[in-house]
Amino acid sequence: MSDPLVLAHVIRDVLEPFRQSFSFRVFYGNRVMLAGSELRPSAVVNRPKIEIGGADLRVFYTLVLVDPDAPSPCDPNLKEYLHWMVIDIPESTAASFGQEVVFYEKPEPRLGIHRMVFILYRQLGRATVFPPDMRNNFNCRNFARQYHLDVVAATYFNCQRESGSGGRRSQT
Repeated sequence: MSDPLVLAHVIRDVLEPFRQSFSFRVFYGNRVMLAGSELRPSAVVNRPKIEIGGADLRVFYTLVLVDPDAPSPCDPNLKEYLHWMVIDIPESTAASFGQEVVFYEKPEPRLGIHRMVFILYRQLGRATVFPPDMRNNFNCRNFARQYHLDVVAATYFNCQRESGSGGRRSQT
């Protein structure tokens, strides 16, 4: 079976290829989110619960949620719109143990199906990452380079307006 991140072009549009070396789980309500799930805006109003694996509380992580299809997949001129950022999350805990530096903004796509991408980065240490000035045109690759972060895990879900229908079409 192929990697959902590759099939959805998250690897290419948002991230360079990486080895998924860490576990983390995303919960909206009491339901675990699986890669490629279809979630409507009404299901993602509240920030999710994020559980991070591992066992070393001295290792810290940054979590981001971005929309590479903002404001529409046909014209993503705000791409990698930053919906959420939590820094200094200790390993083996949850995002709620970190510092929320960009408050959760619920996804509300107006046109088309949007990929909402969660990325977990390993930090060099505590207090080594800072939030950007703007949410628009955030760039995950540049962010990782600037703060010397390693991508250790990622996942995504598809989101479209409540009345939307159909699946995401493959892009070539």
